[in-house]
Amino acid sequence: MSRLSLFAFVLTCAAACRPSPQPASPAAAATESATDAAAGGLTPAASGRSAKREAVETTVFHLHKFLQRIGVERDTYTRDGAGDLEAKASFGFQDRGSQVTLAAAFRLGPDGLPRDYQAWGRTSRMSTIDERVTREADGSFTQSRVGEAPVHATPPAAYVIASGYAPILAQDLLLRAWVARGRPATMTLLPAATVTIEARGKQEYEVEGKRVTLEHVSVRGLVWGREDAWLDDAGRLVAVVTRDAEFDHFEAAREGFVALLPELVSRAGADGVAWLSEVGRSALQGSAGLVALVGADLVDGTGRATVRDAVVVYDGEKIVAAGPRASTPIPAGAATIEVPGSTILPGLWDMHAHVQQVEQGAAYLAAGVTTVRDLGNILEFVTGIRDTIDAGQGLGPRILVSGIVDGDGPRALGTVRIKTREDIAPVLDRLKRAGCLEVKLYSSIAPSLVRAIAEGAHRRGMRVVGHVPEGMNVLEAIAAGYDGVSHVTFLFDPLFAPGEAAKLSREARGRRIADADLEKAPLAQVIRAFASKKVMLDDTLALFELMNHTADENARREPGLAKLPRELRGLFDGSSPAQAALDGAIFERYLAMVGELHRAGVPIVAGTDISVPGHSLHRELELYVQAGLSPMAAIQAATSVPARVMGLHKQVGTIEPGKRADLVIVAGDPIADIRNVRKVTKVVARGRMYDPAELWRIAEFTP
Repeated sequence: MSRLSLFAFVLTCAAACRPSPQPASPAAAATESATDAAAGGLTPAASGRSAKREAVETTVFHLHKFLQRIGVERDTYTRDGAGDLEAKASFGFQDRGSQVTLAAAFRLGPDGLPRDYQAWGRTSRMSTIDERVTREADGSFTQSRVGEAPVHATPPAAYVIASGYAPILAQDLLLRAWVARGRPATMTLLPAATVTIEARGKQEYEVEGKRVTLEHVSVRGLVWGREDAWLDDAGRLVAVVTRDAEFDHFEAAREGFVALLPELVSRAGADGVAWLSEVGRSALQGSAGLVALVGADLVDGTGRATVRDAVVVYDGEKIVAAGPRASTPIPAGAATIEVPGSTILPGLWDMHAHVQQVEQGAAYLAAGVTTVRDLGNILEFVTGIRDTIDAGQGLGPRILVSGIVDGDGPRALGTVRIKTREDIAPVLDRLKRAGCLEVKLYSSIAPSLVRAIAEGAHRRGMRVVGHVPEGMNVLEAIAAGYDGVSHVTFLFDPLFAPGEAAKLSREARGRRIADADLEKAPLAQVIRAFASKKVMLDDTLALFELMNHTADENARREPGLAKLPRELRGLFDGSSPAQAALDGAIFERYLAMVGELHRAGVPIVAGTDISVPGHSLHRELELYVQAGLSPMAAIQAATSVPARVMGLHKQVGTIEPGKRADLVIVAGDPIADIRNVRKVTKVVARGRMYDPAELWRIAEFTP
């Protein structure tokens, strides 16, 4: 990943950037008025000029990922004798064994206008930042980033420099400025973008035994999509629910308000789905009743040959007829839509999704993805979105939830944990009650517990899938009861003796994979184990392609990279030129392994792990054809095969009478050229037709 510009700095009138003293308790924070806060001694002109730097305010934010506390940010405000105000952030957390730390400093002059801003450090396990913004004598600004040409800009009256989720100090400054300026609908992002802030109402909460009122606001333009933030009565940031530089759930709460985070995350999800449903009306096309699609070719997902000049009829959420025009009558009263030169496919599946923001729902639908399997989330967040969509009150694909479970240790992820045998039954019961179809095991589960977890899950009618835990290899995981494995990379672990890989250099590890013979042990044994037990693989090839090739090569292979929202551009730098040859050879082994597994009868299902949202699902199918699958088999890997392995083949996955009306219409013939799956012209989900171009715009992508 590249450096992501992850800092928001509001540069506006003096009042906008005057932080207020931290009150003694959260209750006091929620009741202190904005007027009292402004009088708290932060106006340089009112303070006089002292010879010493004066401490003005200290604020602590507790940082969380998937509602699990991972670190802290400490913000300090001081003023020097010349009247300059300096705000500094020290931000740090540990994520799955990696330390992520950064620092930022903001300096304002006596007039309240900025003098300087700089930030340096890590913004995620895979991204760094080193940038500086300085104010020139003429009032313009210069933004400098390591490795990039300086950018010069003359700002308007109120503006923001850079964007992103961290440090929290930057968001606090932004929202204080928004309140001070009278809550404008938009503020300008330099050099040419906009941040939008919308009030979403006030609610009362109980904090430390007292009732406090917090204002909920949504912010767009700092990260991809909406952030949700809550302010106290003085306009200071109390909590933010967002995503980090890896698309993962990220939350921060001011000291004293941490206990509110689960409720705030739930509110953020519900409000986001409601918002997306409102704006999504603009993408609806046609009626919701009886509809006949006429004149396209039909690839029904069963594996049967393409039907030329076909008719597909659906009534509400059900398909009622599908076949050649000559033998498929169109019911009286049906709305007829002519679609010549197109191909009708079953709605596509993404079998490795993480629905961590509502905009993803629009992006998935725009790409023709009508069902996703969520493989790791905050359970209450994703089940709330699932249930809202299932009730017909939201916009997005159907969500099948796999409850993620991890063990203990520095690399553990999420809030649902199994540490001992005694934990197994209550955790599995909780997931079953939540409607999870699967248990996804993550990397820190103790290998000694895997078999017992699998047996317990199977007794409850749930499958067991996911990562191969540390201390096991994929053969051991299959023997212990795995029904499916995520990521093709785990299939190469048996090349290394226990503990050996960690002792080898990156090049030595990569060379062993690149030179591996799939027809010899241990990889031939891996293929036989998958085939004999029909263990499913969601390989996420599109993700590893982005990681194993250079940025220039990625741009050539994945055209969706050119259509990303501004906040996501430059997301995948990929392999360095020095490593490109070896990394490319490693990826070729991954590709060959998927082809061999398919030929052995292993169920291969298309999944992306987000990657380039929406677009990477199309890339998965293109890669399957490169791996040796026929275009028909590639399409089935995203339609009928996932429906079958998830036990839903009687409801969905093919275009047949009685099945769900989930359809994709693409220009051209994807059997002749699989790349035509990218040319989505219409999407039907739950019997409602959508315009993909409008859905892409809602998701902030270039259509």
